[in-house]
Amino acid sequence: MSNEDNLYPPVEPIAAGIKGRCPRCGQGALFNGYLKVAKRCDTCELDYSFADSGDGPVVFVLLLDGFIVTALALWAEVSYQFPLWLHFIIWIPLAIVLGLIMTRWMKGILITLQYKHKAASGQLDKRGRE
Repeated sequence: MSNEDNLYPPVEPIAAGIKGRCPRCGQGALFNGYLKVAKRCDTCELDYSFADSGDGPVVFVLLLDGFIVTALALWAEVSYQFPLWLHFIIWIPLAIVLGLIMTRWMKGILITLQYKHKAASGQLDKRGRE
């Protein structure tokens, strides 16, 4: 932790990520738009250039979203035997909305955890291999 980080109270990374808040101060916005990460915090001026969540949140969200919607659709079919058109009206919008909501949450969580643990791009250590 740098001396500048000591000026701010500790921030719970999961809560800050879900709310889309700065990982250092917990006040400023993490996103500029719905999924685009801002350049810096408008409160504490933390530079967000370190933030690279990659495709991790999207892959996790697609798997989780697919599992939830498929399980609910199967349960509804077995319990109530909805017509096919009703399944389309219910489950396609639910999958889209749930996916969008969870993608923002997961992206925020991964970025705040990346900041907390000072994660950086992987590098190979070649010192011991020669």
